[in-house]
Amino acid sequence: MPHLALYTFGVLKSPLAEPTPLMDEFYARGEAIYRKISRHPGHLAHAEAAHGDRGTLFEADWGAWGQFAVPAWYAKGRTAETTALAATLSLWTDLRSASEAVYTGLHREALNRRYDWFERTGHPGHVFWWVPEGVTPTWRDGVARLEHLHEHGPAPHAFTRETAERRGP
Repeated sequence: MPHLALYTFGVLKSPLAEPTPLMDEFYARGEAIYRKISRHPGHLAHAEAAHGDRGTLFEADWGAWGQFAVPAWYAKGRTAETTALAATLSLWTDLRSASEAVYTGLHREALNRRYDWFERTGHPGHVFWWVPEGVTPTWRDGVARLEHLHEHGPAPHAFTRETAERRGP
């Protein structure tokens, strides 16, 4: 049975390393949300740097998730001091589980405040796609699917939560 991959991407208003109350709040919420989501029924796995490298997204070893990649429209920094993005890559058993984890509770509260932390880019912030069981999606897969979604709209290859309910595996 196929699994559902989810890639999220957002451009932050300030670098992750910038010691501001805004970024401190973002980190604190993010860590709590990750803990909660990783225990949610239907969550299979999410990309984590092999050595827990916080803020070194581009240089980190991501193992089976592949080399870290970002969409072409990301034009900010790529070092630990200048990176101003938040990205996730996760694997789920199904759309319902992913939707419940992302659109309820702590994460829903954070989504309601997303424009406090993120720039409005005019690009989609997430993309779903189906992968065969046993396949680990890569960062490059996520970027390619998000860019495809932006350029061509939803399709079986790359879709949003709103269109996923009509598609299935």
